[in-house]
Amino acid sequence: MARSHIAASRAAVLRGAGAASAALMLALAAPAFAADDGPIKIGVIAEAQSVAGSSIPQAAQIAADEINAAGGVDGRKIEIVAYDNHSSSAESVRAFQRAVNEDHVNAVIGSYISEVVLALEPWAARLKTVFITPGAASDVITQNIAKDYDLNKYTFHGYLTSGALSGLVCDAAKDMLVDGLKMKTAVIMSEDAAWTTPLDAGYEACLPKIGLKVLDHIRFSPDTTDFTPIFNKIEGQKPDVIITGISHVGTQPTVQWKSQQVPIPMFGIASQATNSTFWKDTNGATEGVIYQGVSGPGVAVTPKTLPFVDAFVKKFGNDPSYCGYTAYDDVYIIADAIKRAGSLDSDKLVDAMEKTDYVGTIGRIEFLPKGDPHVHGLKTGQGFITGLMLQWQNGKQINMWPAALANGKLEFPSFVKIASGGN
Repeated sequence: MARSHIAASRAAVLRGAGAASAALMLALAAPAFAADDGPIKIGVIAEAQSVAGSSIPQAAQIAADEINAAGGVDGRKIEIVAYDNHSSSAESVRAFQRAVNEDHVNAVIGSYISEVVLALEPWAARLKTVFITPGAASDVITQNIAKDYDLNKYTFHGYLTSGALSGLVCDAAKDMLVDGLKMKTAVIMSEDAAWTTPLDAGYEACLPKIGLKVLDHIRFSPDTTDFTPIFNKIEGQKPDVIITGISHVGTQPTVQWKSQQVPIPMFGIASQATNSTFWKDTNGATEGVIYQGVSGPGVAVTPKTLPFVDAFVKKFGNDPSYCGYTAYDDVYIIADAIKRAGSLDSDKLVDAMEKTDYVGTIGRIEFLPKGDPHVHGLKTGQGFITGLMLQWQNGKQINMWPAALANGKLEFPSFVKIASGGN
């Protein structure tokens, strides 16, 4: 397991409209800690070698740099302690144990893979350490908290649950596909993983309600390398659109969609497509793919979104993936909670985290309360997090939805035929 200590610089919680003015907030109030107590350590466990996961430690570093540049949390610096889990649950557990028992971190940000987060959740409980995921989606994460709150209250869901994601995709599909393109039929195509089980159940429930008849539901192994028979089957059913749930499988579905010239558009969740390197990773095969994101390049979801993207591009040379935005926000959320708690005690920190009301890069962030079936999940909907639908066009990620934030119009490669409700 690779580990690196990243000495992070100074800034503060961005609660106002701009990073410059808001960055002073963590440093201004009466200090709760002595500055000589040492740094506040945040462990970051991530898939540093993957397209999406690489953004997690990078974005966390930027947030910590900003917090420290503005004076830290009551004079104490944030130190990021990063671990590469190589996409392994076992390595992630070892990293979590090492982070808490040997490196003495005060909180952990970890992973975009649901199976990894589900493996870490019991350890957050056992070691009584605040743990937040910036990218995993399985509903089971928050369901576990609801089932045994006192045990699992240390885990927070810093990204959207699969159930919430399916609802947001259907909201966009209603506006863009049903009302806009007069589509009537769909095939669901998802990888077989923990996060897609509730996603697909949500799709099956909400797609018919918005006017898209589900012709088939195909689940494939994330280890699949040949999608020819899958796409052949879908083409034979002649749906108007393929609704996707793909992440861990990587580039193969997208590359083969293009090479096979599948004439049906892909629309939905495609986690790897959120990273700006995906165009190069697929050699441009992602042209025309439409995917859900919490933020995106050139889209001012909040006044904090574009300054973060600019800082990320300046430092790393590419735009962040979806879990880069959330990892960045998560460092600020933890720092803000520590300040409000006036303590690093885990139970006091949990209480402060539950009272979070923070405008980040993806929208206004509040956690669902105790008693909710998805306690510690993010609130979604108007005034909170609504998400975006972006499309890859000529090497760029262009936002299509919601209309108020759109900066382009749908365009498809020549091999894609828009059926416009012909089935």
